[in-house]
Amino acid sequence: MKKIILTIVQILVTVGILFWIFRDPEKRANTLNALGGSDKLWILAGIAAFGVIEILGSIRLQLLLRVQGVNLGFFRVLCLFMIGILFNLFGIGGTGGDFVKIFYLLKETPGKKAQALLAVLMDRLIGLLGLIIVTGVIMVLRYQWLSSNEVTRNLTWTLFAIMGASLGGMIFSFLITGFDLANKLPAKMPGRDKFIDLSIAYNAYARAWKASLGAIFISFGIHFCSFYIFYAASRALRQTTPFMDYFGIMPVINTIAALPISVGGAGVREKLFEEMLGKLCGIPPDIAVAISLTGFSVLIFWAIVGGVIYLFYRPSEHAKLSVIEQEVEALEHKVAESK
Repeated sequence: MKKIILTIVQILVTVGILFWIFRDPEKRANTLNALGGSDKLWILAGIAAFGVIEILGSIRLQLLLRVQGVNLGFFRVLCLFMIGILFNLFGIGGTGGDFVKIFYLLKETPGKKAQALLAVLMDRLIGLLGLIIVTGVIMVLRYQWLSSNEVTRNLTWTLFAIMGASLGGMIFSFLITGFDLANKLPAKMPGRDKFIDLSIAYNAYARAWKASLGAIFISFGIHFCSFYIFYAASRALRQTTPFMDYFGIMPVINTIAALPISVGGAGVREKLFEEMLGKLCGIPPDIAVAISLTGFSVLIFWAIVGGVIYLFYRPSEHAKLSVIEQEVEALEHKVAESK
């Protein structure tokens, strides 16, 4: 029932915000005209940037898998990564790409399920740590600019709140690991199994600190390319806003749009672009929305590629999302209880 309610809320939020954005016929027409006249070479540059993200992400995951003694070929890891992108983008009701990626990875490594789970959890954690570090640097360099307007200042502080909560969760998980308190957490505490699983992963990856450090540096490249995609979208629409401005606003937009309040961030992302680019860069609302849609089309392109891979992915069998969630959550609990 919770997932059904969340799905309904996501759909309503997405439809509601998109209707609000495109309620003006003139704005719709201007946005469509801007999209129709886009420079296709810059769109290809954005597509190539996302391809680099997939390669780097696969290298990072393969590196972390090897720490756990899981040796899987790069092509298979790349396929898993791209399938995860598909479900991250279009997953609704709380089911994300990590669940799907773990599920199919378990089919590839039947003898090392726990190790595969810990590698994917650490992959997500290191990606988040990389984002926190990048965001911290950006805030030092561009905070005055980002806070020059009340709307963008509030959005920036929303980013601070999300990053603060994320960092707090990481610190908490470090503390329960350091003081060996994982098994003393209340049995009904939300996320207890994941905290314990992370504490196990910390011990393994702290010993393999060179690989962990390498994974963090790879994360920097991934975030850089994710910012570049929307800069390329801007250039495709004949805008000359400096890349450093996108480097400043994209952590705000990506982080808030990633919250599970709409389907794939649709609607929320377009409104954030409208506000951030309009208030800070003087870009008209219709062009700002067109930039968001152009960048999003790059993600859709690669999600479609991931969908084709998913359809023909073998030897793993396909399963319903509910079954995937149940199997992954059962493994998380089993690993946590075995500590």
